[in-house]
Amino acid sequence: MENFFRDATLAICGSLDIEDALRSCLLSIRKYIPADLLSLHLYKKDTGFLETVAYAKTSVGKKCSFKNKIPDNVMKGIERGPSRGAWLVERLGDYEGTREAAAYMKCTDMAGIIMNLTLGKKLLGVLVVAGKHPDQFSSRHLELLKVLNKPVAVALTNSMRHREAERLKDLLADDSRYFQSELKRRVGQKMIGSELGLKASMQLVQHVAPLNSPVLLLGETGVGKEIFAGAVHNLSPRKDGPMISFNCGAIPPNLIDSELFGYEKGAFTGAVARKRGIFERAQGGTIFLDEIGELAPDAQTRLLRVLQQKEIQRVGGTDNVNLDIRLIAATHRNLKKMMMMGTFREDLFFRLNVFPITIPPLRNRPEDIPALVEHFILEKANEMKLRKPPQVMPDEVALLMAYEWPGNIRELENTIERALILNKKKFLSFGDLQLNSMKELPQADNRTSPALPLPLDVIIANHIRSVLAVTKGKINGKGGAAELLSINPSTLRNRMKKLGIAVNKTVRQD
Repeated sequence: MENFFRDATLAICGSLDIEDALRSCLLSIRKYIPADLLSLHLYKKDTGFLETVAYAKTSVGKKCSFKNKIPDNVMKGIERGPSRGAWLVERLGDYEGTREAAAYMKCTDMAGIIMNLTLGKKLLGVLVVAGKHPDQFSSRHLELLKVLNKPVAVALTNSMRHREAERLKDLLADDSRYFQSELKRRVGQKMIGSELGLKASMQLVQHVAPLNSPVLLLGETGVGKEIFAGAVHNLSPRKDGPMISFNCGAIPPNLIDSELFGYEKGAFTGAVARKRGIFERAQGGTIFLDEIGELAPDAQTRLLRVLQQKEIQRVGGTDNVNLDIRLIAATHRNLKKMMMMGTFREDLFFRLNVFPITIPPLRNRPEDIPALVEHFILEKANEMKLRKPPQVMPDEVALLMAYEWPGNIRELENTIERALILNKKKFLSFGDLQLNSMKELPQADNRTSPALPLPLDVIIANHIRSVLAVTKGKINGKGGAAELLSINPSTLRNRMKKLGIAVNKTVRQD
């Protein structure tokens, strides 16, 4: 007995790789017990599942994760098991508690000894010892196995902790790769116009950001909805958590589930490993669903269920994953119209439409154009590795401000890039881009009516800002805004103060 205990304990505790430890234990106990297979099963009381974590034959040990639901009558017997210790089963395929696992391990015709593994009074799992012949186990074999209860229970516990550590390590590496790519994509994004044309929208952002309420961003294509979503996240208590973006219109309908919810290994052809979906990646942070109006009807149903239950199941999985996320959705579509037409679920709309924020198109906030032009010139010039970024003359900025920009900020960005490609000299020109002829392009469905003529003070303020954008905020001296406007610097400053144009870090006084 002493040698049996020592040899088997050293074997089962000799490796954190449970499949190797189990095989070593099998080879050790075969000197005393005629065993042909050992298997370890983890008991999950909260779900009622028994998970086969490893099994070993004399030739090989295998790690696995096979889960099967335990019938209620067997469950009660297992929970009473600590008092039973170990018991014989003539055929593992006939016993309800081992039938599915035995089929998985291909040992349904084997006899077995089942032993509950306990530490203190807590039931951790089950050890199964299987043999090819129905009468090869005796009561003496049961007594021998009982002395291994604690060593095997400790080995199971250590193995599960090791598995969890490996899982967290893989998650950390996976998150690191994902967030590094997200960080690279987001570098340089900033809100321009938050104190001018976007002021009203930004005030709404500041109201809702500290809460956990869903936000629905509405606006034409290209107005910067993702940057607004980033502003909500960065002003919220979740700012230290992840922010994951997902374009609902960019993924084929048959791949939506696996991208949103993830999948288990073997869930479908090509699923060679478990993959977490974006909902899991966004745990503790924010998920941004762009173009929510493009979701197919069946995907809308599944998304509604997620929002109601705040949990998901991976494709091919059985375990529920609880969610702790904040949802921001965005669309350029008219969801109310889609709802009336039956192409967008009414209950999902009201779940999303808790706090809508409409982002105005660029044509309704021309006062933001000078700052945007300066930003894009600097950004694109840096990408093109230009030593000195070109400047834009005031009349050229006025031309840009007069254009209606059906493509909004994205179109403006592309226009600046084209101008830089065509002309890398000191001053940029947009006359050859034929902006005026583009006014006849089809407009977005939700385009507003043309704006009324601007008040004179607004026109003057816009012109001063466009000149300041050219001079990089310089007012005095040669090449300063005062010289270009043919006005005394003190008069210009007084006019700026009257019009509410602040002299800040973007408006230098040198």
